[in-house]
Amino acid sequence: MNLRYVKLSISIVIGLICSNSIAQTELKSKVADFLTFLPIENANIYIKNTTIGTISNADGKFVLLVPQEHVNDTLIISSIGYQSFKTVISEFDNSMDIFLEEDIASLDEVVVVAETRPKTGNEIFLRAIEELPDNLPEQPYLQKGFLRHKERNKKEYKWLIESAITVYDSSYASGSRRNLKINVDENRKSYDLREVDSLFAYASYLKNRIRNFNIRSQNLRRDTIRTSSLVEAIRWNDRRVNGLDNLLKGKLNLVRNANMKKALFGEEVLETHQFSLDTILVDNGRKIYKIKISGGKEYVGLNTPNIYNEGFEAQGWVYIYWDNYAIKRLEYELIAASDVQKRRSKSLFGTQLNHKLIITYKEYGEKMYPNYFYYQTPKLVNIGDRSSDREQKEKELGIDRDEQFYYTIQEILFTEIIQEPELVSEALQQEEWSADIFSSRPYNEKFWESYNVLLESEEEEKLIQDLSQRASLFKQ
Repeated sequence: MNLRYVKLSISIVIGLICSNSIAQTELKSKVADFLTFLPIENANIYIKNTTIGTISNADGKFVLLVPQEHVNDTLIISSIGYQSFKTVISEFDNSMDIFLEEDIASLDEVVVVAETRPKTGNEIFLRAIEELPDNLPEQPYLQKGFLRHKERNKKEYKWLIESAITVYDSSYASGSRRNLKINVDENRKSYDLREVDSLFAYASYLKNRIRNFNIRSQNLRRDTIRTSSLVEAIRWNDRRVNGLDNLLKGKLNLVRNANMKKALFGEEVLETHQFSLDTILVDNGRKIYKIKISGGKEYVGLNTPNIYNEGFEAQGWVYIYWDNYAIKRLEYELIAASDVQKRRSKSLFGTQLNHKLIITYKEYGEKMYPNYFYYQTPKLVNIGDRSSDREQKEKELGIDRDEQFYYTIQEILFTEIIQEPELVSEALQQEEWSADIFSSRPYNEKFWESYNVLLESEEEEKLIQDLSQRASLFKQ
């Protein structure tokens, strides 16, 4: 481990979290709907008046490691549209499931309560954007989090990385490109069994490296290319499309970067989006607007360098607190809408859903901090023939399209916020921060014993076990 990682381990990991030697209490259970018994995904589980918490997975299950000093504090389990569950941590029963009851406010009663309040979805959303400087952090802070980066086709996982990360943000007022830093501290899992046959990625890689390069991917021959060159091309493509820098510093960090140039939620947001008020829900005792997102008169474009990422229509939901107009949750999708993008998406990806994003926020000290990111996007991997009779050729050759189309999912669960100026300043003194999740790092068992992670769903756990077994056989 080089000096940079030693420093970061001392100043960020040890200095900001409890020592590994301190005893911890493990809380684990399942959150479900009281009436339907269905699991509640992304329920917030946290210790009151602290920044320690987690969320439930697709099965409604969670695990939270609680430092011993908080065993007499209150645990809160909440989800939008439900009454919250609260209990003293020392009294929590791991053998019992948690059932939340529905809690919905009256839409008519809330809307007519005051004439000066915005009434329409567009007006409410614009007010929320206007209030971002007051609702987002205005002082520098650090967050520690857990990253799960996975890539799969429709049948199996091909790639998985799980890491502990630290994020520094100077404030909402500052541009994220220069004032947001990311470091990958530790790795928990790293399996990579992707087929090294990504000729499309290799063609793009050569085009980026060689001036006037115009050869098409289907004209390349796998047996004439060194494996090491293909590996480098795949890593290059990973970094430019799915790196942490792109996710946190780019346009798809929609709320944090609403003040950047040509932001999707910037001055012209109503040209590409429309917002309609659906209903009023309740979140932990507070009224919250549920607002539907739909397309505007113009297409959405991401202007991604060297990638055609235009011609989309937005859809989804945004949840905004009634009292302070803070954005609590955003569910956002970009669907191929223009004729060019529809044809491209069908040919290259086998889907019209190009970007799926979920961002949730937690309130601490009257400011909203990122709590959870989910980002899914299809990925160019095994392209091959793109001719009009491609499907018939593939059928004759016995090519399974479920194995051909890949997509990437990145999840970040932020588990703790650090605001102390001394600790923030100390972390910033590190000479180098690296957001490179692809570099190999030794496994630090002691570190992971006390680190909160995102629990896998039962389906994910089986796929990950299968991936690890295949990886072991590959190494043998």
